[in-house]
Amino acid sequence: MVDSEYKKTNSSSYKEENNSAPVQKKLKETRKLSIIEGSFASIAGGAGENYITPYALALNANNAQIGFLSSFPGILGPLTQIIGSKLMEKYDRKKLIVLFVAFQAFSWLLFVLTGIFFLNKFNPALIIPFLMVSYILFVTFGSLAHPSWFSMMGDIVPENIRGRYFSKRNRIAGLISITATIIAALWLDYTNNINLAIIGFITLFVISSIGRFISAYFFTKHYVPKIKFKKDYYFSFFQFIKKAPFNNFGKFAIYIALINLTVSFAGPFFAVYMLKDLQFNYLWFTIVNISASVFSIAIMPLWGKFADKYGNRELLRIGSMIIPFIPVFWIFNDNPIYLILIPQLISGIGWSAFNLGASNFIYDAVTVERRGIVIAYYSILNGAAVFIGAILGGLTAQYLTLSFLNVFLFIFLVSGIARAIVVSFMLPKIKEVRPNTSPIKLNPILYLKEMHTIFGVNHPVSGTLKTLMNPSSELSSIIKDKNKKE
Repeated sequence: MVDSEYKKTNSSSYKEENNSAPVQKKLKETRKLSIIEGSFASIAGGAGENYITPYALALNANNAQIGFLSSFPGILGPLTQIIGSKLMEKYDRKKLIVLFVAFQAFSWLLFVLTGIFFLNKFNPALIIPFLMVSYILFVTFGSLAHPSWFSMMGDIVPENIRGRYFSKRNRIAGLISITATIIAALWLDYTNNINLAIIGFITLFVISSIGRFISAYFFTKHYVPKIKFKKDYYFSFFQFIKKAPFNNFGKFAIYIALINLTVSFAGPFFAVYMLKDLQFNYLWFTIVNISASVFSIAIMPLWGKFADKYGNRELLRIGSMIIPFIPVFWIFNDNPIYLILIPQLISGIGWSAFNLGASNFIYDAVTVERRGIVIAYYSILNGAAVFIGAILGGLTAQYLTLSFLNVFLFIFLVSGIARAIVVSFMLPKIKEVRPNTSPIKLNPILYLKEMHTIFGVNHPVSGTLKTLMNPSSELSSIIKDKNKKE
């Protein structure tokens, strides 16, 4: 499966059919509606998804169960994406999205039912398994909708504005998610103080359900172009895996999967570490958690414009150089202010670049008809990686005992080292696929200058960048001295 085979479709005729002025007007309106829809989806994310692990802990889940909670949906969800991509052949993408998003809204009520069972002491041994099943259904419905949604977004957002558009959409959705998360934290702190923590969680999940139903409603207002599938568009997962090591997109998919494996090894346990070992209350837990999102939102406009000019592989490279350091910095201090200003600041900057670069790379590399099936196979790889990583992390957290280091800090350290190994080995193999992008040398001063240009002279970040670029500044002197020595 060489790269050209991902592009061997009827895309040119497809573009011509959707280039008329009336269609372009509908697409523009749909882009606006997508931002509104994403905002309501973010309410569900902020008020509900961010608190699945704390909810499980409140229901007395142990470390191994936390690992399983993260792992099984991670593999079952992507498998259902294959079904979702095949459904696109027979059914309208818009109808599929509306249906499965509505089902996902209903699935939030299963989390409510779990809490009711717990409060009524209904067979305590089954509470966590029921929670796992609820989460699996939640992820499954989202996964069934995802191929259609991903394919649709590629159609409604032109290539030349993808970086800027998705950075704007992510920024707005992120702000709403942060607001919902903070309000949820205050509410959980209040209900926990009056011994009604489970009632607090139940309320949040009801709100999440409402937010997702509204999200489904806005999908009904979207304009989604029709897709025509040729007979040769399909290829099996076996074909995808067999050829993956020998083509650019396959190497990219393997790289992202390996990164997700190393991340999921530690990912579920940052929350456990803060709530159990550091004894953070829900408010401090939330502030530390969302701080990365705040930093991500602040830097997102830069990354969007940067990607449109230099390409998504370059943006992926910036994120990849940063993310190995994130878990390692958790080892040095447990003060919440430190966690916010060092590891979470780095996390917001690094992951915003990495995620935006990775998602837009797929749009660049794969054409319309194959987006659904490719994103399904891509997600299976990542789901398997998350499954393996979370299981290994959960078993390590549950059964490993160390005298010289907290077990969670050991897990964070291993995750950071593994990320660095994957980045150094795999990233150089991935090439840019978008034409008309400008290469940029790996030079800190060039990066700073480009950031200054993209932000604009009136942006508050520009003052800091201008200082760093000043020939008399300490940073510039250090870099120049280093270059002379080399």
